[in-house]
Amino acid sequence: HRLRELAFLNSGVHIRLSDNREAEPWEEILHYDGGVEAFVRHLDKAKAPLMKAPIVVRGRRDNVEIDLALWWNESYHENVLCFTNNIPQREGGTHLAAFRSALTRIITGYADSSGTAKREKVNLSGEDAREGLTCVLSVKVPDPKFSSQTKDKLVSSEVRPAVEGLVGEGLANWFEENPAEGRMIIQKIAEAAAAREAARKARELTRRKSALDISSLPGKLADCQEKDPAKSEVFLVEGDSAGGSAKQARNRENQAVLPLRGKILNVERARFDRMLGSDQIGTLITALGAGIGRDDFNIEKIRYHKIVIMTDADVDGAHIRTLLLTFFYRQMPEVIERGYLYIAQPPLYKASKGRAFRYLKDDAELEIYLTEEGVDGASLDLPSGERLTGKDLLALVQTSRGARANIERLTARAPAFAIEQAALAGLLGEGGDPAAAARRLDLYAEEGDGPWTGETSAAGGFAFSRRRRGVTERVVLDDLLIGAADARRLAERSLSLAEVFSGPAVFSRRDRTTTVRGPLDLTAAVMEAGRRGLTIQRYKGLGEMNPDQLWDTTLDANARTLLQVRVAHADDADDMFTRLMGDLVEPRREFIQENALDAEVDV
Repeated sequence: HRLRELAFLNSGVHIRLSDNREAEPWEEILHYDGGVEAFVRHLDKAKAPLMKAPIVVRGRRDNVEIDLALWWNESYHENVLCFTNNIPQREGGTHLAAFRSALTRIITGYADSSGTAKREKVNLSGEDAREGLTCVLSVKVPDPKFSSQTKDKLVSSEVRPAVEGLVGEGLANWFEENPAEGRMIIQKIAEAAAAREAARKARELTRRKSALDISSLPGKLADCQEKDPAKSEVFLVEGDSAGGSAKQARNRENQAVLPLRGKILNVERARFDRMLGSDQIGTLITALGAGIGRDDFNIEKIRYHKIVIMTDADVDGAHIRTLLLTFFYRQMPEVIERGYLYIAQPPLYKASKGRAFRYLKDDAELEIYLTEEGVDGASLDLPSGERLTGKDLLALVQTSRGARANIERLTARAPAFAIEQAALAGLLGEGGDPAAAARRLDLYAEEGDGPWTGETSAAGGFAFSRRRRGVTERVVLDDLLIGAADARRLAERSLSLAEVFSGPAVFSRRDRTTTVRGPLDLTAAVMEAGRRGLTIQRYKGLGEMNPDQLWDTTLDANARTLLQVRVAHADDADDMFTRLMGDLVEPRREFIQENALDAEVDV
């Protein structure tokens, strides 16, 4: 991320990033000739622009050099990145203040001279001018001064007049030379001003109410007794059923519960005034008590320093969680910056054996638990005569689980058993023998099945065939499968597994034995052994939990797990919310295609 920033900020520079730690070295060249203009295009790649090309302003005045690119798009959110001598300033500073002042002056002047402001009967503000604006501002200063050692804010006073003057001249020239696009921008800004005015009255309704007002909201916020925000927490719960359980389970002293019915408005696609018209969002804003909007929001007035998103562990729950994250990121970013926002980790499963029980967060944790249970007291007799037990057996099962995951992601192109045995025969690496792989496939033969034969396919890859009940059966491992990343990882794992599974092994646990032909058989046998004697309950939603269960797993501060929401890189976060929650379908389709092989479908 940092090297990409430097490549954008220093047009023409080539940065080569190499990683030689893996068997197959990886390398990427970072090079952008467009400088900050290319940077802005990169930031807005998932947004619909209002203009054909970004506005670029470059110049030097009083030993201060600026490099600026700005571009308006159809979204409703501002994204401005500031740099001094290639160092990022998250909190802006004098260069940002100068840019905003010049932008507001030029925009309002152009709107007045063109008659747009008078015609639309609006008074434009700087906030209106920055709606849907993406901007990268880079300055070079001989001796910059910052507010702290982290250099998050520039405080050099000599920067302001130089930046304000250069930006003002550059923008004025652009509007004069591009009247058609200028009118489009001013029209969007006028619409933003009208929406801001329409939102003013709606925002009044969302100001923090008294405790009496809040407690009177029927079926909504169940407040806590604690008045110190640092000791208070609120749980945003999906649905009235889960809300009812949470209200019974909570510690009334410092835990509040706010049930949200259904899916809240996607604020990525809604203007501010429409967002405030949403009952669910209005209730949420009122409950938090910090107000909303640039002028009214005050993080110091927030009523809870732990805001916990608590949704079901299914697809709908994930969607609601994403909608809430979008709201906080776009409308209350200070909540995330202060570290007040969390995501609860309610369990998906409860595994019981007799009177003992254990809660398990998700499928991965369930699989680990079943693996540990299945290996306990078990043994694996290998073809070599060696017997594996305890930690040695557990290590083999863990490697086999990794191999199984690789195999399952490749089964769209070939049967799982064929991929498994081809990997053990070395066909997915280098130097494997198709005939040896065919002999391994015979381990799966049933009575009446003919032997497999294997050969190199004329189209690339390998082909296997046999006669089964008078019908020819054919399996092909093509180049696409063999060249996949999962196939390469499976080949690496198979180097150690091939010796272990040189022939059939025998898995034994408590007088039960199972023949094991490879990692698929071993993981299946261990999972089956782990499930014996267990009762596994899957919670479809939080509402299915009893209050005591919800307390034990999700609300009890001494036992629960919470994930704190943090933003590492603002531009990457902005791009992700735009791609997943924005108006354009194409970026979302690309995201799905890029991540399709890693996805798990919850049916």
